[in-house]
Amino acid sequence: MSGKMARRRARELALQGVYQWLLSGNSVSMVEAHIEAESEGFDKVDREFFVGLLRGTLNDVEGLQAEFAPFIHRTVEELSPVERAVLLLSTHELKHSIETPYRVVINEAIELAKGYGGTDGHRFVNGVLDKLAAKLRAVEVQAARDAKS
Repeated sequence: MSGKMARRRARELALQGVYQWLLSGNSVSMVEAHIEAESEGFDKVDREFFVGLLRGTLNDVEGLQAEFAPFIHRTVEELSPVERAVLLLSTHELKHSIETPYRVVINEAIELAKGYGGTDGHRFVNGVLDKLAAKLRAVEVQAARDAKS
């Protein structure tokens, strides 16, 4: 599995972990252990990336929700668990994985929302993350806009 695919799979598994946590309320360590034990091909994922994403997200749920909440037109609790999980993961990645271009974070989030969410969930996620990226990564977003014009 290439590095890119190993990271994509790590994101998928982290999404499953956040989703599981949202529904079960189990501890981070229980969710992590369950994902590791039950996921086919776990040995091929970027484990360090998976752990950082899952733990980093679940250890700052309130802070991450506070970042994206201004860009949604309903309460966080009204989001589907998949949309909420995707937004939590992506917000964490936008804030803390500066080495990953914001467009990659958004594109990966869209793919996760398409694969696991409702019909138009990916459009909603895209709209929220576009606005959030402009706030959290203003310099990078502006540089991309300047390069286009």
